[in-house]
Amino acid sequence: MNNHKVIISYIALGSNLQSPLKQVQNALQRLEQLPTSTLLEHSSLYQTSPVGGPLDQPDYINAVAKIATQLPAQNLLFELQTIEQEFGRIRLERNGPRTLDLDILLYGDEIIDTEQLTIPHPRLMERAFVLFPLTEIAANLVLPDGTRIANFLTASLEGQCKRIK
Repeated sequence: MNNHKVIISYIALGSNLQSPLKQVQNALQRLEQLPTSTLLEHSSLYQTSPVGGPLDQPDYINAVAKIATQLPAQNLLFELQTIEQEFGRIRLERNGPRTLDLDILLYGDEIIDTEQLTIPHPRLMERAFVLFPLTEIAANLVLPDGTRIANFLTASLEGQCKRIK
């Protein structure tokens, strides 16, 4: 790694097309190849029902990865979108089925709000498929605004997410 500051970032992974389990496993391996970055750990894999989008789409496989990176946030976003394209991601409709979705959930303690990137991820606290795997690998995580991630795990989210591997 070069002279840039090392940032801990959390990345959400999801897939519900073309062997989703394999897509997420392969994407985790691909994250190990990010420039000036190290994959530190990742959650178990979870099966979840789709949120939004078409009603007839298949269930998702989701996970969260923790990386140490020297990439600026915009560069990290570019690298993740490149990986999505390598995996055949086509953006046809919002919340539609996909071969791979990679979202930056957190980038250190930074708050970023640009046209291309919002960090912390704006729907992070609403989604069981993000909260459960994130809490699994970072139970004591505190958001940039000082709230603890574990505070958002509610009974209403239980049952929306099933650990499979």
